[in-house]
Amino acid sequence: MGYPDTFEGFCVDGPKTWNKFQKKELKPKPFEDNDIDVQIECCGVCGSDVHTVTGGWGDFEGPLCVGHEVVGKAVNVGKQVKSIKKGDRVGVGAQVWACLKCDQCKERNENYCPHMVDTYNANYPDGSQAHGGWANYIRAHEYFVFKIPEALPSEIAAPLLCAGITTYSPLVRAGVGPGKTVGVCGIGGLGHLALQFSKALGADTYALTHSAHKTADAKKLGAKDVIDTTKEKWAEPYAFKFDFILNCSDMTSIFDLKTYMSTLKVGGQFHMVGLPDKPLPEVKAFDFVSNAAKLTGSHLGNHQEMEAMLQLAAEKGIKPMVETIQISEKGCKEAVERVKDNDVHYRFTLTGFDKAFGAN
Repeated sequence: MGYPDTFEGFCVDGPKTWNKFQKKELKPKPFEDNDIDVQIECCGVCGSDVHTVTGGWGDFEGPLCVGHEVVGKAVNVGKQVKSIKKGDRVGVGAQVWACLKCDQCKERNENYCPHMVDTYNANYPDGSQAHGGWANYIRAHEYFVFKIPEALPSEIAAPLLCAGITTYSPLVRAGVGPGKTVGVCGIGGLGHLALQFSKALGADTYALTHSAHKTADAKKLGAKDVIDTTKEKWAEPYAFKFDFILNCSDMTSIFDLKTYMSTLKVGGQFHMVGLPDKPLPEVKAFDFVSNAAKLTGSHLGNHQEMEAMLQLAAEKGIKPMVETIQISEKGCKEAVERVKDNDVHYRFTLTGFDKAFGAN
């Protein structure tokens, strides 16, 4: 067996062996008229991959192939596909299917479709498994396959397909632009992109971080100023300062949320895209009422936002800071261990897929 009947990917068997990868055969869903097969050139490493393989977001049974920041070449295009042609350089993010019929989908909220299929660790309605991008191929519905602008090198484009859209979408939906003041909390894999997108959209943008050594990076990426949240009474000078705080940290479980929300303007949002393994700390009703603060969150973005985000990145030179690692059993192990240990500046992209899988 082999392509197109089976794919091959680097997989883990379960959370107890979360850092032990082996190359295994994968059975994709049946190919349909709206599907596209992508021969993978590279794939980003996302914090979501680590939360998943470690069991932080729930148990699973392997073999599991993660990876949802995929860039490659369209090699098989269904006969109903109109947006992509064979040979196009394309990307696939963290969603590969939605019903496109429900109210959410009709309102361009397919990223909230109750029937949506995540790129991995998920099943299609027919029971077929979805497999991620640490593999030689991926199969996805055309609505979730995007042309990559020429100005974006593949290893740079890859992290935009999850980290990019996850930070861009809530900024746009919140109306971030000139005249708005935005705080980006957590200057890591998500936050270093959020700073760039907020600045590119025209907002006065501040970095909130407990890592003072990231000050120079934050300013280079677009921060007007950097707020050290480890200092005593750090929030007092910034009371009623921010229209919107985009929380990109996955350590919110240990935050004093009342203090963060005190920096919001009346009706402002503390918006979650960093998703911790553990529950949020206790929040009292009185923590909201002094400024009518809102605690909100979001998941990915829609098709139109993905296209606009990629175009904005190409036009404005928005680029993740990327270190590349050759995909292999050893490379996958290194990637997940270093992300778990926060030893990344600020994203990894796995490359060398042709060497690992051979050119078919």
